[in-house]
Amino acid sequence: MPALIDLRRRIKSVRNTQQVTKAMKSVATAKYKKASRVVAAGRPQWHASPASVGRLAGWAGPAAHPLFDVREERVIDVLVVTSDKGLCGAFNANLLAKTNDFLKDKEATARIRIALIGKKAAQFFKRRPYPIGPAFADRSDKLTAADLRELARGLMERFLFWDTDAVYLAYNEFKSVLAPKVMITRILPAVSVERMPGTADPAVADGTIPDWEPQAPSIVAAVLPRYIEDQIIHAYAESQAAEQAARMMAMDSASNNAEDLIDALTLNLNKARQAGITKELLEIITAVDALKS
Repeated sequence: MPALIDLRRRIKSVRNTQQVTKAMKSVATAKYKKASRVVAAGRPQWHASPASVGRLAGWAGPAAHPLFDVREERVIDVLVVTSDKGLCGAFNANLLAKTNDFLKDKEATARIRIALIGKKAAQFFKRRPYPIGPAFADRSDKLTAADLRELARGLMERFLFWDTDAVYLAYNEFKSVLAPKVMITRILPAVSVERMPGTADPAVADGTIPDWEPQAPSIVAAVLPRYIEDQIIHAYAESQAAEQAARMMAMDSASNNAEDLIDALTLNLNKARQAGITKELLEIITAVDALKS
């Protein structure tokens, strides 16, 4: 019967797809464990750095380094970190949608240039009017710390030479395996909101200025570039962990949906097979009755 053959073929196709999704879940799980260990090891430093740099800015003063220079945002750079591949739920879609809304708000007062990490970001912004600067649009999961530091140095050079007035970072921060958190933060100028002009540092207000050795500009010049580099490395590591977690959950959901579909198709197959058997029995009984009569 053609219906039975079609159902068996479809069940076989769904089962093959389920095997692929289970394999992809296993791969994503292994990558997630590795990426989550990197994030767990780096978070204490990464999360403490903004407050430390803000306190350093309050002590040394905004004139201690050009990277502290807060100016009107006429030109801004936005570094967007996505994945190369799909099959990870709304991981890329949510980030790109929120980033696009942020850019629309900013473009009213500033010219925007985009820096990219990830093929999905490259495909998205290729159809947008914003000029694209540095881009790692292929094999972004293989980027090294040296690659990210080189990218950070390029952004810092643009800021120091007044080619841009601010640099923003858009990425997915790993919060849990269920859902990442979309983050859009400013990394240049390197002053946190609490240390903006017009706010007082409690330590400065109390008169507890540190005794610098060597002088403040030397210490700030050594700390700030590394801080900016670490912020970009932090965003990249968080994005990698969040991507694998999202893919792991998406493939688990796909495997479960495939199992439900196989059950439904098997039920339909059994119903069709039983209906075929019943029909054949009726035909036999009818033929026997006809012969008897």
